[in-house]
Amino acid sequence: MNLGFTAEDPREIVIENRRLLAEAVGGNSDAPFIALRQFHSNLALAPTLSDAARERPRRADGLFTAEPGLLLAIQTADCIPVLVADRRLRVVAAFHAGWRGTVKRIVELGIGRMRIEFGSDPKNLLAAIGPGMGPCCYAVGEELLSEFESQFAYARELFHEVYSSDEVRNQYPLLFLTQRAPGHSPIGPRLHLDLIEANRRQLLSAGLGAKNISIVGGCTGCRPDLFYSHRAMNGRAGRMMSVIGIRPGKKL
Repeated sequence: MNLGFTAEDPREIVIENRRLLAEAVGGNSDAPFIALRQFHSNLALAPTLSDAARERPRRADGLFTAEPGLLLAIQTADCIPVLVADRRLRVVAAFHAGWRGTVKRIVELGIGRMRIEFGSDPKNLLAAIGPGMGPCCYAVGEELLSEFESQFAYARELFHEVYSSDEVRNQYPLLFLTQRAPGHSPIGPRLHLDLIEANRRQLLSAGLGAKNISIVGGCTGCRPDLFYSHRAMNGRAGRMMSVIGIRPGKKL
């Protein structure tokens, strides 16, 4: 069920998969998808129906609409999809939040755009954070901690250390001794980032109530049998889609 135009599947199969998804989501297999050329930015667009027919999607990582019938689609294979709905004003949004977009506050800025352009009150918003690389599997370098610390006072709460579970190393630790000075050995804990929590915190900072934020799905790294994972599949992965829209003439 690959929903992205990658090298892993012929284009016609992906098109058919998208039709099946549109049918499952809204009961109309011909409902127009608005997808993007995502590039890890904090840029968000308000598309129109004509954008669905574009041969080359526009470059951005966020979408908003108050137009019924459009399906806003975010493609992921480890990054975090965030969907937001204002049921009172009938406005929806979708965001692609990898670590770069998260550092650039794509979700927090996006909620601000909803307030300015549509008059949304964050207290009336509902949000869903979809499956992505979880803190159990998302090992990162120290430079990411510095990036987050430059932007968020709570940055250190998003990182934790994970020690290697290598059975050989645990059974024969003397084999892995190093003569390097303390602090310069590659042996030791790895730093893991909780990107899901990072985006939940942005939703809270934007004014959403904790009870209005749902975390659905799971870790793409733990479950490559269930999700596409760019990391777990060594770059040879399809794409999942997180989709939100407004049904014509009906409530969200």
